[in-house]
Amino acid sequence: MIPTKILIALTKGRILEETLPLFEAAGVVPNEDIRQSRKLLFTTNLENVDMIVIRGADVPTYVEFGSADLGVVGKDFILEYGCEGFYEPLDLQIAKCRIMTASPLSDTVLSGRVKVATKFPNIAKRYFASKGKQIELVKLNGALELAPSLGLADAIVDIVDTGKTLQANGLEPKELIADISSRVIVNKASMKIKNTIISEILEKLREAVKAL
Repeated sequence: MIPTKILIALTKGRILEETLPLFEAAGVVPNEDIRQSRKLLFTTNLENVDMIVIRGADVPTYVEFGSADLGVVGKDFILEYGCEGFYEPLDLQIAKCRIMTASPLSDTVLSGRVKVATKFPNIAKRYFASKGKQIELVKLNGALELAPSLGLADAIVDIVDTGKTLQANGLEPKELIADISSRVIVNKASMKIKNTIISEILEKLREAVKAL
């Protein structure tokens, strides 16, 4: 018997707020209010579709290894994780931002071996390597904006939305690395084995995105 039950991994936080209306428009509605619940696993109005809500950084892992069939995650995490282990069939056009370099407000061009603080070491390494620049990476999980002022780094690589947080901490965005939005990713084996139901959900999501 061909398995038809699928699990969708959603990213918690701001992306979730923008993701749920798209799935509702596509006919997939959680049976309880995900925003108000401490649970991580949710049934939906469709008997063969469940949802989990996890950290964005974990979504690619869950999807690549088949614990989840589909996932919604920011392009930043896809770029950091690497996209060989799953398909990326749909850009949801939500939670848009940019990943950029930023450094203190000045006209000084950073030269020599630059210390860069980031929570995206793979993205940072690839970007600076493409520019022929040597860097020393400082891996941080938060409060990146403090790193230059406290002497921990010369520059940072981070997500930039309005840029106000950078400005408040004496930094300015400099070089654009990538435009970011939320994407649907699909486990490669699931796409083959559960193609009918996954393709149906993807098509309905495409229609919902067009209606934005």
